[in-house]
Amino acid sequence: MSPLVCALLTITRLGRARCGVASSLLWLFVIMALPAGVQANAPLMLTQDRPQMNAWEAITLKADPTYQLSVQDMLERLDEFEAPARRGGSLGVHKAAMWLHIPIVAPKTPRAPWMVDIGYSSLQAEIYLVRGGRVLQQIRTSQRDQMQLSSRTPAMAFDLQAGQAYDLLIRVQATGPLILPITVGEMPYQMHQALREQMLQGLLNGLALCLLAYSLIQWFTQREHLFGFYALVVLGSAGFSLQFFGIGDQFLWPGNLWMSRYAGLAAGLIALAGSFLFLSAALADNPQSRYARAMRAGAAITAVVCVAVTLGWLSIAIAIAFMSLVGPLPSLISVPAAITRVRQKDPIGTTLLAAWIAYGVAAALMVCLVQGWVPANFWTLHSFQFGATLDMLLFLRVMGLRAKAMRMKAQEALRERDIMHSLAHSDPLTGLSNRRGLQHALQLALSSSSPSHLVAVYLIDLDGFKPINDSHGHDVGDDLLVAVGKRLQASVRQQTDLVARLGGDEFIVMACHLESPHHAEELGRSLLHAFDAPFSLGDLNLKVGLTIGYALAPLDGNDSHGLIRLADAAMYAGKQGGKSSILRNSGELALAP
Repeated sequence: MSPLVCALLTITRLGRARCGVASSLLWLFVIMALPAGVQANAPLMLTQDRPQMNAWEAITLKADPTYQLSVQDMLERLDEFEAPARRGGSLGVHKAAMWLHIPIVAPKTPRAPWMVDIGYSSLQAEIYLVRGGRVLQQIRTSQRDQMQLSSRTPAMAFDLQAGQAYDLLIRVQATGPLILPITVGEMPYQMHQALREQMLQGLLNGLALCLLAYSLIQWFTQREHLFGFYALVVLGSAGFSLQFFGIGDQFLWPGNLWMSRYAGLAAGLIALAGSFLFLSAALADNPQSRYARAMRAGAAITAVVCVAVTLGWLSIAIAIAFMSLVGPLPSLISVPAAITRVRQKDPIGTTLLAAWIAYGVAAALMVCLVQGWVPANFWTLHSFQFGATLDMLLFLRVMGLRAKAMRMKAQEALRERDIMHSLAHSDPLTGLSNRRGLQHALQLALSSSSPSHLVAVYLIDLDGFKPINDSHGHDVGDDLLVAVGKRLQASVRQQTDLVARLGGDEFIVMACHLESPHHAEELGRSLLHAFDAPFSLGDLNLKVGLTIGYALAPLDGNDSHGLIRLADAAMYAGKQGGKSSILRNSGELALAP
């Protein structure tokens, strides 16, 4: 350092208590007196009115393609450092270690320690505080010690003396992009910002954990593959964010070099494989279609790459290139299927298109950040995480829509089954049960019959129906049969009894839970009396009577066909005896051959 600079530093230290403005002016003079190679690198003035500053205001840099140069080597080459082409905080991908130089000065005595923070965790960093060519403090991300803060990103706190010139030298290297949002600020302010970041990460990763737990529970309980595939997407996205923002290295696997190296990449590949499977399950109606097979093949290849890179069989660079090339494929391959859904007015297609737009915008911002085309700030650094979170929520809606569609499909199938069952077991004219429906109901009733819970089978034939049908026509006859069915239904117990039409003018009433034969006789006579009143069909008043034959189970028999034959024989005997009668056949009446 020149004598002039030393003298000015001495004057500044002597007068710093009362001459803050004067010391600042003196430092401007010092800057102007420095050699031309350093003039372009104006120091950061650490003042209390700016508790946090963007270090890129003063950064110069130099590449070390050999990865061998030390801090002392770089101190001897400070005049070779150059201003960056862009000061946005992202240098893109470099096959070299990058050294950054930040000159700093605190004109006044700091009220709190200052600290430098590199707001990106996926890199190796060394930070040196230098004064007068001598290293005062240093930290390495791979060697945590008392000088390095326990933080999610590389950071170092330091104490400064007022009026002294310091140099911060930072060495960084990464297998991926060099994203370097570097700030220098007072420790309380920096810690406050760090807590805000921790809170944000807690909220977003807590949401991801809830979605993961929900999808796994649904998968285990419902055995629906879609929930399992969604769990893979959520697990991969959350794991990538945990590694990208340093939460994993700070809290989950501190000091685990294998996890630090592979966790983020493996999580990204898991999310990619899950995306292939999830979209296929959500959009493919035929699991054997060419689209479904292509998506399963993509998932299988991604899984193989994931296993290979974590076992060391495949380089990280190749795996990153694979993710970059294959990452958009699940969405691109699924676009035609989604558009088809949109044309069918299926909200699943619209939701997936919205999810892909959000993901595409986030991914585009991330690419621009990696290439250094946009500055590294809060929104660009978190763009992919915000996009992935929105993507997961929209995928959750897809699962809800899919479940709703499957539920409606199941309900429609049940309705169709009920309709077919009704057609098979109902009389098309009256809507009453037909012979098949009666047999089914009678079998169930007979299985629980007993001497104290009798089942009665009444076979009914209309008296006087044929003359009405012949004189007024079949339309009037059909209307009369419908009216007869309704009157029979109104005359029986709704919860326990069944009315059926066998064909023509023959009906059957099955009555359950009768306490005694007398009870069955009373019910039969109430049916006879119900037909004392005529039927009003338009301008016609028509009167028909009933002839009823019946049998009781288990007293007269316990077989459905046998009971009906007994009742038929009793009804025939009643017809022979004068009609409009009720007669029980306990077995003494001869059956028709």
